[in-house]
Amino acid sequence: MQSKNETVFLSLTKSDFQDLIAETVNTCLKHNQPTNTPQQTTDELLTVQDAAQLLRLSVPTIYGLIHKGEIPMLKRSKRCYFLKADLIEYIKAGKKKTLVELANEADTYLSNHKKRLNNGK
Repeated sequence: MQSKNETVFLSLTKSDFQDLIAETVNTCLKHNQPTNTPQQTTDELLTVQDAAQLLRLSVPTIYGLIHKGEIPMLKRSKRCYFLKADLIEYIKAGKKKTLVELANEADTYLSNHKKRLNNGK
């Protein structure tokens, strides 16, 4: 009978050893993958409380945004629901541009505007 702590010596080339390590790591990663795919996560349906937690806002603030029509939501009966992907896009839409981004946009606009003026003459 063999013991669990038996020592084995192998003679492998460096390349074979690297392949063995890579194969072992890949096998471990395949067995430890999360069950949720990105599509399932973004299509997740959220309640008002879930949305408040995701956005780190209070529930009354969420209802205020709903009342103002500022936040994307779904309504069934008297219940409000949100798609997680919609809330993430809502947050991204509020992104303020950096000075570098604004300067690049201005340069692009001016260069296009000058081309139109030169073509019109």
